[in-house]
This record gives sequence, C-alpha cells and structure tokens, in this order.
Amino acid sequence: MHLAHRAARLAVCSALVLVAAAACAPEPENSGNKASGKPATAASCPAGKLPTVASGKLTVGTDKPAYAPWFKDDDPANGQGFESAVAYAVAKRLGYSRPQVEWQTVPFNSSFAPGAKKFDFDINQVSISDARKKAVAFSSGYYDVRQAVVALKSSKAAKAKSVADLKHAKLGAQVGTTSLDFINDLVKPDQKPAVYQKNDFAKSALKNGQVDAIVVDLPTAFYITGAEVTDAEVVGQFENSTGTPEQFGLVLDKESELTSCVTGAVDALRKDGTLASLEKKWLSEAVDAPVLK
Repeated sequence: MHLAHRAARLAVCSALVLVAAAACAPEPENSGNKASGKPATAASCPAGKLPTVASGKLTVGTDKPAYAPWFKDDDPANGQGFESAVAYAVAKRLGYSRPQVEWQTVPFNSSFAPGAKKFDFDINQVSISDARKKAVAFSSGYYDVRQAVVALKSSKAAKAKSVADLKHAKLGAQVGTTSLDFINDLVKPDQKPAVYQKNDFAKSALKNGQVDAIVVDLPTAFYITGAEVTDAEVVGQFENSTGTPEQFGLVLDKESELTSCVTGAVDALRKDGTLASLEKKWLSEAVDAPVLK
C-alpha cells in the first residue's frame, strides 16, 4: 500500500474511534440542552410520559376520610383543599391533566410502611423523617408545619402556658404521627397517651372527655376548633427546637424513578409562588398560636 494512502487511512480510522468514544462518554452532570435551552432534567422527565404505575395516568394516594382543610367534602378529586390543590399543581408540572389523575385510598400508616407501592405519590400530611426514609422516598417539602395542642375550653389543659403544664394531662394523638412523637419525646406525660387509628377517633375522645387534650398539626387544630369541636380551643403550638422545620413531603416508593421529577415539580411550585398562594387560600385561617416552651 502506498505510504501516503496508508497514513490517510490511519487518520480516518483514528477520527472514527474518537467520534465513537465521544458518543459513548457519559454526559456531564447538570449539563443543559443547548439547542432548546431546557435543563437536562427535562429529558429525564418527559411531560405526561413518566414511568407511572398506570401508563398515561398519575396515581395519587391519600387516606379516607380526607380531612379539611387539606381536602374538602372528603373528595380529593375535586381540587379543593390545600393538599388536593397541591397534588393537581404537581400533576400539571409533570404534564398530566386533571382527568389523567387517579386517586387511590391509602391508609396513613400504609403510605410510608415498607413494601412496594401501588401509587405514584401519596399526599397525606406525612412528615419527612430519617426513620421513614428507610422505607420510602420523599419529595422536597411542600409545607412547613408545627404541632399544636387542642383542649376543651373547660379543661385544665386549656390553661397550659408551657410544655411542663401538660405533664399531668391525659393526651391523645393518631398512631404513627409526629403528633404522637411530640407527646412521647417532648411532653413525656405522667400518663400513657391515648393512641387512635384516625384523627376522627381522637376528636371524639376529646368531645367525650376521655382525654384532656389532643395533639395535631396547627392547620388541623384551627379547623377542629372552628368547625368541628367548637367548645374546644387551640392551647398553643410547640416550638421548633431543632433548627430544621418539620415538613410534609410527597411519599414515593423507595425505588421510584419519579422521585427527582416530583421533587423538581415541588421545587418549581415553591419558586414561582404557587405553594405560598395555595397556602394562603386554603390555610390562611390557621393564624399563629402561643408557643408552648
């Protein structure tokens, strides 16, 4: 073979090798799509075409009854109430219209229990915690929450001004909640707290005088006293002693491929003011309560 021809052929082969290597090389993290101007995550979260439980649908879980002010009329699908509105806002960000959202009843404790999930994400006032992260994945937080004490106005617990004032009270809360954790870990009452499967049972116990007070999240506390147990009052809220706010997050399967996409949607809704707007619309009645120190 002629020497010049052989050199040219080697050069072409080398170029082909370099092109192939470049094509197979991993794309740098967080690189953008220069042609479209969209971030790289847009390619991994194609609108309306995510690897969901049901193709072309977004399956969202929550408990029943679906309590106000998080939902309205026990109907998650009506788009009313803070969490229903948040769920549809997240769905829209992911490229799913309202008719493409399907709701599924999921008991509170089952949502973050170990095991495969039949929903794409669950929204049900589930606080993000390291313990729960061992069994499920969470989106970033969509609401910063405080825990509060509700007591009948005639109860001694209604006069509490501090955590210590609740030491001798009979307290109650829903099982598996951070509300119950606050009773056990912060108040440490003399009497073992009453534990209920649902908040409805806790509210009934409060009405009937079976407990002196119950602990729930602050918006729920104001709803209970304003619409359900009108002879009760919000005694106060517990302060945030860790420096990190307690947050509600969307719950996903531990191995879900949607977690980064759902987190991106929540972050976008926070950034553009949607979460703040929905909070103002649906939770504005939850005004500040005295802090129990």
